[in-house]
Amino acid sequence: MAGESSRAVPESAPAGLSQVPDTVTFMSIRWAADRVLALAPDTASQQAAARLAGLSQWSGTGAAGDVVWGLCAGSGKNPYQTIIDLSGPAYKCSCPSRKFPCKHALALLLNWANDLVPEAAQPSDFAGSWVASRTVRAVTARSPAGGDKQAAARRAGQRRSRIAAGLADLDMWLVDQVRVGLSRSGGGYRQVEPVAARMIDAQAPGMAAALRRLAGLHASGDGWPGRLLGEYALLHLLVLAHDQLDTLPAELAAVVKAHVGYPVARDDVLAAPAVRDRWLVIASRDILDGVVPARRIWLRGQRTARFGLLLIFEPRGAFGANLDATLTPGTAVEADLHFYPGRPALRAVMTTRHHEPGPSPQPGPSGGIAQLLGGWAAALAEDPWLASWPALLSGIPVPAGGGWQLTDPAGQAVPLVTTGIDVWPLVAISGGGLVTIAGEWGTDGLRPLTAWHGDTAVRL
Repeated sequence: MAGESSRAVPESAPAGLSQVPDTVTFMSIRWAADRVLALAPDTASQQAAARLAGLSQWSGTGAAGDVVWGLCAGSGKNPYQTIIDLSGPAYKCSCPSRKFPCKHALALLLNWANDLVPEAAQPSDFAGSWVASRTVRAVTARSPAGGDKQAAARRAGQRRSRIAAGLADLDMWLVDQVRVGLSRSGGGYRQVEPVAARMIDAQAPGMAAALRRLAGLHASGDGWPGRLLGEYALLHLLVLAHDQLDTLPAELAAVVKAHVGYPVARDDVLAAPAVRDRWLVIASRDILDGVVPARRIWLRGQRTARFGLLLIFEPRGAFGANLDATLTPGTAVEADLHFYPGRPALRAVMTTRHHEPGPSPQPGPSGGIAQLLGGWAAALAEDPWLASWPALLSGIPVPAGGGWQLTDPAGQAVPLVTTGIDVWPLVAISGGGLVTIAGEWGTDGLRPLTAWHGDTAVRL
């Protein structure tokens, strides 16, 4: 990874050495083969990469810093030029494959992982050109000229005006739903989708996503009118808060913007102080029903006792191709997190990793159900639109009222949300006794995502 090195550089040269190189190339720690194969878009790509790995079809390979490159013989006259930037990872190959990463990139990574790629002082010409072009694009994106800044400010003002107009239309729609009565409106898909599309046009994707989540509430069982009305009220409150955006405290304004769907520049996130800790990966959840599939990765700081959320989006059709396969429940990594603005501070970006992720023992619970509910109440006071809250606690899963609940050692119980989850592995791990679980708490109960069998994390 970036910032890691397999070489130590002494502070001073040993006696007798009169020449010291002007530059020192730091080599990234080589990955395990399993990590490389986890990047493959499908099983066929894994198998093809394994067949291509080795030295027989490769020439001109090398590795310098975070860059690995090589030439792979193909069916044509000229070999394929393959380059990988490990810091992304990012890939470039001259082959015609539409898979990403292609089998050549995976095979080259396998060779590098197996110490078949020699170290070099600097990238080859074709690899260096690609790296240079990426650097220029990154610098240009981070450092706009004065005119670009003015244009960006103008675009931001135009976006806010469009959002305000769209939210005004949404508020009128909410009033109409209440006026005609929930039994007639129902909030079904045919009624929700036109106004959700209007929010997309208004550049308020967060509001569109919130509306689409409401579309199925009328079929959610007894009490749905109350739940739907409560969600309408929260949307109305968000519209009112956006109208007063300039007068809100900065952190609350950031919360409102996040729920409406304003983008946050990565540089603004990285400007926040880094929080270094040994971060335990306690749970992950794939969200596949959105416009862009995403993975939610929950972290727990071993020293700070803070929770963190990594939200990783993937292009549709390539889900799982580029997600970091090392950040799985049951692992830990010493790393820096930069948290997004707003309160409570949960979502973060992971930057420098001070070592490779490795296995971690079973974490201790962060408290019982009383502490969980207390934390949830405090979080709602800061963000009334918060939909989920991290949970790490011990309890006994027991059947209750046709469903399941978790009872902690103090005798308090909460319902378990088992939709889309096979609850029986959790019950088996428990064996009728206490089991440590991690998951997400929401208004409908606790969704278990990970259970620990000894020091082994089991994803539910």
